[in-house]
Amino acid sequence: MNRLVNRLAAFIALTALALVTAAPASAMTIEKIVSPSGIPAWLVREQTVPLITLNYAFHGGSSQDAPEKSGTANLAADLLDEGAGPLDGKTFHERMENHAIELGFRVGRDEFHGSLRALNEHREEAFDLLKLALTAPRFEPDAVERVRGQELSALRRDTTNPNTIASIQWWATAFPGHPYGLEGKGTLETLPRVTVDDMRDYIRRVFARNELTISIVGDVDAKTAGELIDRTFGSLPARNDLKQVVAATPRGLGRRIVINLDVPQAVVNFGGQGLARSDPDFMAGYIVNHILGGGSFSSRLYREVREKRGLAYGVSDSLVWFKRAAVVIGGTATQADRTSDALAIIEAETKRMADEGPTPEELAAAKSFLKGSYALSLDTSGKIAAQLTQIQLDNLGIDYVTRRSSLIDAVTIGDAKRVAKRLFGGGMLVTVAGRPKGLSSVGTE
Repeated sequence: MNRLVNRLAAFIALTALALVTAAPASAMTIEKIVSPSGIPAWLVREQTVPLITLNYAFHGGSSQDAPEKSGTANLAADLLDEGAGPLDGKTFHERMENHAIELGFRVGRDEFHGSLRALNEHREEAFDLLKLALTAPRFEPDAVERVRGQELSALRRDTTNPNTIASIQWWATAFPGHPYGLEGKGTLETLPRVTVDDMRDYIRRVFARNELTISIVGDVDAKTAGELIDRTFGSLPARNDLKQVVAATPRGLGRRIVINLDVPQAVVNFGGQGLARSDPDFMAGYIVNHILGGGSFSSRLYREVREKRGLAYGVSDSLVWFKRAAVVIGGTATQADRTSDALAIIEAETKRMADEGPTPEELAAAKSFLKGSYALSLDTSGKIAAQLTQIQLDNLGIDYVTRRSSLIDAVTIGDAKRVAKRLFGGGMLVTVAGRPKGLSSVGTE
């Protein structure tokens, strides 16, 4: 019992420290550092608490999965802390728990993301455990089948989940035959095919020092941070070996696909062509999208669909960008007999935004909100590290945090109207899961 209490106390202490680590964005200094072996990283020194947070990304996510074995990267990620090197799964987890070390692994379409958080007194242990996980995962048969079984159970539940069904159909229709159209978690057919050799091959091709993006926040100087980086990543292969992912644009615009499902509500996914993060119009598009559907409680869609008519609990959309494609995608859920009404309003408001753009008042309000709320994405060490990694992946520059407000201010009403037409004038792909009254599938590929 005392051991459990000690672990819990350590975890609570670590979490509390993480919540107070972040400095205000305006006072944050970001340093470019290079480890002794030549691995670059960004560092934010925070000396008020003895905590270190690491966030990193390898290029090559679920888009590296073979189509017939989708879910390979995700299964590998879920197994990295289930034993590595000389440590079996039980011992590995005990080492983490006894020192209040947090390791996280996540797979996106384009990158493999990871994180580490630990007290400074345990940082060497934390970085050593991470090194073992990345370089010597055991993939023991019992652990592989246990985790695979958990993932398959989740996939079975998803076969009756309207949110998942509508989403999977949207991506598969928008990107047929493309890695972005595959389900990153795999399917009930593909996941059983994944072997240990497949996972080892994924790690061999993806975990490398080139195209490795690292951010560190904490009570650590540049010299020590560089030594920790080499301690963990220095023995990885010099170069990755990635499959090429071709550029793609979403297809099926103008189609509506209704999937018959016996559930009380109907779930709607809608979206179309987006903007690359490197596109000069991106900031204008980001602001315009906030006005239409990105601002959860202030957007046109929220006001028209929920506040005025009470058709749904919520409705929103987002800009989503990858290395080789970009989309704007949104969703809502509503009663089956009101789905047609809700979708009609969404389509009408999207067309109105494309035709007329936002008003000057809407543009000013959105600018004010987007500038003022940005600090909330930088209020913990974990958020700061994650933001810095994304800024590096998007090639926005080390001064982006301080330049962001001026980039928002530079968007004119003329820019907003022009980009609104570009972003929302090309039609939408709509998928609906449920039994929506008065709605049927429309259009063919």
